[in-house]
Amino acid sequence: MYKVKVKRKGQVTVPAPLREKMDIGEGSVLEVEERPEGILLRPLPKIKVGKVVGRKKYKKIIEELDQLRKGWR
Repeated sequence: MYKVKVKRKGQVTVPAPLREKMDIGEGSVLEVEERPEGILLRPLPKIKVGKVVGRKKYKKIIEELDQLRKGWR
């Protein structure tokens, strides 16, 4: 178990061993969920561009990525 401090703007630092284990790096997106026992941070799956490239035109790919990002907010 790790202890972290909440900074002035509400930021916390995920300890390095957990970042490495969960493959969380700069730009990673975490889902924040309120639970009765506290707050749960869960890394969202990374978008693999290779899964969508080649099957649709560029503009359509951008639209799909924008929709995925909206779902994260």
